[in-house]
Amino acid sequence: MAVVATESSAQRSRDALRAAQLYYLQDITMETIALELHTSRSSVSRLLSFARESGLVEIQVKSPADRVATVQQQIRERFGVTAHIVPVPNSTNEVDRLERVAVSAARILTPFVDSNMTLGIAWGGTMSAVSRHLPEKVTHNSSVVQLNGAANMRTSGIIYASEIMSRFGTAFGATVEQFPVPAFFDDPATKEAMWRERAIRRVLDIHTRLDIALFGLGATDAAVPSHVHIGGYLDEHDYTALSREDVVGDVAAVFYRSDGSYDGIPINDRSSGPSLAMIAQVPRRLCVVSGRSKLAALRGALAADLITDLIVDEATAHLLVEPPRG
Repeated sequence: MAVVATESSAQRSRDALRAAQLYYLQDITMETIALELHTSRSSVSRLLSFARESGLVEIQVKSPADRVATVQQQIRERFGVTAHIVPVPNSTNEVDRLERVAVSAARILTPFVDSNMTLGIAWGGTMSAVSRHLPEKVTHNSSVVQLNGAANMRTSGIIYASEIMSRFGTAFGATVEQFPVPAFFDDPATKEAMWRERAIRRVLDIHTRLDIALFGLGATDAAVPSHVHIGGYLDEHDYTALSREDVVGDVAAVFYRSDGSYDGIPINDRSSGPSLAMIAQVPRRLCVVSGRSKLAALRGALAADLITDLIVDEATAHLLVEPPRG
């Protein structure tokens, strides 16, 4: 009987934790949580009460201490990063999956940002989703800086990128530093000349002093396409060159291979994004990933040591720690 009671108590704790994550971190309604847990709304209410009373929930949702054999621990042991895993049902479509991960990412990021800090943002679809869910946290003498340019042959990119940056600036009461250059230059020599301009060097200098870098991962075959791949930034010649180099992903429009290497990829010489070596030196590097189609890009980014904190949906996290097939 004692064994049965212990198992029942453990199951109740697990259910309460999952309900709390969905309710407090993702703003999911109790009715929806009840459907996902195959229970009633009143049972969800009791689980949330239990979560508060038992200490599972204080200011934020947290897992019980010293939980063993979790996916978070496996990711830490294997890749040396802190994983924040977002529970999402497998039946959820990729657009809604991204939205759920973005809601959690916005809340996880906020405690990390404080006064006298500089936050670097790699604009894109994932960051746009995160920016829509940021809670307000007023800081002082802080700034957010755009990491890569957004212009291409079709558009200046200013409206898209500035809207994302503005949301972050407003949420944290921070100064916004935009980077008004092309995402990719036509000629590396043009980039070299531009990089000598004092106005541009001022922003580049800020890039070297980041406290936090926040980014998603670009992937050519993502289920929710990366903005750089649907916004007219690359042509057929570029994609042929990327395929020839076995590229699996990019951070701030700087590309890398599955083993994390990025040297010798010609398009990087034309990219306005910071070098990945520079990104790897930022004290805290938050990567937000949603969907199994980003798995190869995620593995490559981990191999390049670009990530300290990973915010990822549950299914993708499980795939990440699965042993390779074959």
